[in-house]
Amino acid sequence: MNAAPAYDVAAVHRRTVRTLVAAQALGGIGITIGVATASLLARDVSGSESQAGLAQTTQVLGAAVASFLLARLMSRRGRRVGQVTGLLLGASGAALAVVAGVVGSMALLLLGTAMLGCSSAANLAARYAATDLAPVETRARALAFVVWATTVGAVVGPNLTGVASALSRWLGIPELTGPFLIAAIGMLVAAFVIAVWLRPDPLLLARDVAGVQPSGAGSTSWRRARQALATSRPLLAAIVGLASAHAVMVSVMIMTPLHMEHGGAELSVIGFVISGHVIGMFAFSPVVGWCADRWGRPTMILAGAALQLLSLLLAGSSPEGSSWQITAGLFLLGLGWSSATVAASATVADLAPLESRADVQGIADASMWLMAAVGGGLSGWIVAAWGYPALTGFSAVLAGGVVLAGVVVAGHQRTREAEPTYP
Repeated sequence: MNAAPAYDVAAVHRRTVRTLVAAQALGGIGITIGVATASLLARDVSGSESQAGLAQTTQVLGAAVASFLLARLMSRRGRRVGQVTGLLLGASGAALAVVAGVVGSMALLLLGTAMLGCSSAANLAARYAATDLAPVETRARALAFVVWATTVGAVVGPNLTGVASALSRWLGIPELTGPFLIAAIGMLVAAFVIAVWLRPDPLLLARDVAGVQPSGAGSTSWRRARQALATSRPLLAAIVGLASAHAVMVSVMIMTPLHMEHGGAELSVIGFVISGHVIGMFAFSPVVGWCADRWGRPTMILAGAALQLLSLLLAGSSPEGSSWQITAGLFLLGLGWSSATVAASATVADLAPLESRADVQGIADASMWLMAAVGGGLSGWIVAAWGYPALTGFSAVLAGGVVLAGVVVAGHQRTREAEPTYP
């Protein structure tokens, strides 16, 4: 029975966005607070700088697996259940990271960071929940506004490292475990917000309004996504752009704290630079979304590629420690990620069939995380063997995927109305 007439869809959409904004602000603290310290904790626990990137790598791999599994859960039971599940698993992972730091177990730390990736996957997937009930002409803006909400937590999070250090000393635990303790609290509160206020579920209501049901009840999420990708080259290109832009960002970001620490930069200064990076990632996303709606998705994908390449030039030329080059480079790295990710995500939301929308979006996000895992996994070894500038050169090669995606999507822009789009 169709329950859609019982709801004012526009009002539900507005409430959905407000709820997602609140949860993103809270969850952003939990997800980003450990960015400036995860690689440092892994180095201290393992006793090896070459293994410093493994904590972020396992988090990225955990996010890749979680993106697929949470998408499958959302396809069956809606956005709310998937979001809450991801946040609770992430909070558990943050708690494990604290324990790992106390007992000095690298294996336990990697398990915790892998589980922490579940929150990263849920956080990233929240942007799609904002598009389920949004009109096509404002879809990128709705998506971007939820991305923007992460600014609150993302900016506050790294700057709580001082508070986290004081908390660690008070509890008698290693200093670098404090951020993960605060992260767990932030994610638990975000899960509560979603569980209570994300009702009715936007994806399930969108299906009711359109009168469709999930496709291929007996098939796998991968098969449903593959069928959708086979019908649309721009959709596939958008996923390539998402994956490449995310790999560039993660590869450079996770090794920047070490690059700065080698030059004597204090933890507070590292936190400031990371804050500038996350400001670039999230703060300007509403403007990016407006531009993507006004000037087209491919324009902003290519703009994102250009910004990332410029950022790599600046970061690669920066001396160890703190400098204007590393500060500007990390900011532009985040801004380029925002431009490419918002525009490419809007393309995915435009072209993914409603009946298999969550499945396609899960594959898209899993691809992002898997590419980032490859880049992040190699980043520590590249820096150890050849230095930080070599890492930025490697990342510039990855950025070519963003350029390719923008070109392919632009080539199909004129015939986009002929592609299968779904409300």
